[in-house]
Formats: sequence, structure tokens, C-alpha cells
Amino acid sequence: MSSTLFYLCIGAGLWVLGLHGLMVARYAIRRIIAINIMGNGVFMIMVALAGRSSPTDPVMQALVVTGLVVAVSATAFALRLISANNSREDKP
Repeated sequence: MSSTLFYLCIGAGLWVLGLHGLMVARYAIRRIIAINIMGNGVFMIMVALAGRSSPTDPVMQALVVTGLVVAVSATAFALRLISANNSREDKP
């Protein structure tokens, strides 16, 4: 088993695990965590695909780094929305 195939399988497993968590989770924070796990699986697959050629593909690695920045920003925004929604529900 090559390292590319190993990381592809791990990435696909993370994506399926995140999909299961997204479908089963009831609370919004757990759903956000599940979406982040799915994203990490996709990033792992992209890095594995970038490393299969002899000189690694710099475009794919740049996409992964950009995706990480966008994922962190989207997660922070989603957590802020959940926080605002929870504080609005707490008020009488």
C-alpha cells in the first residue's frame, strides 16, 4: 500500500465520519465540528493527490492552504452566529 493510497483512504474515512456526524448530530456546535472534519478529509485527499507526482503540485498545496484559511474564518463566523442565537434565546 503506497502512502498516497493510505492518505486517500484516511481522507475518505474522515469525510464519511464527518458526514455521519452531520446527519446524526442534534446540536449546532457538533454539526460545525462534523463539517470541519469533512473539510479536513477533503484537504487530506487534496494533499495526497498533490504528492503523487515527482515534483509536488504547488497549485494544489496553495489551494489547501487557502482552504484552511477560509475554513477557519467560516468556523469562527458560524460559532459567532450560534453564540448570538443562544444569547437571544436566553433573554425573556
